[in-house]
Amino acid sequence: MIAKPETVDKVCEIARKQLALSSDEPVTGASKFSDLGADSLDTVEIVMGIEEEFGVTIKEDNAQNITTVQDAADLIEKLCRAKGA
Repeated sequence: MIAKPETVDKVCEIARKQLALSSDEPVTGASKFSDLGADSLDTVEIVMGIEEEFGVTIKEDNAQNITTVQDAADLIEKLCRAKGA
């Protein structure tokens, strides 16, 4: 399941804000959080930001599988669909 572009964009925004990245630092669906300079604490805070933004709960075992912006966006779409079902 591929996330909608707007979901990917929103995750990019959350990551950019959390990591205090400059606007010229490229953040895309393929961006790995570790490549953007995120440590494990940053990643937890990004996940919390995502949960707040999208109104979803990401289980810890799912959170550990998130390495890229696209992973996060795909998981959000899955959780939102499950919530709406």
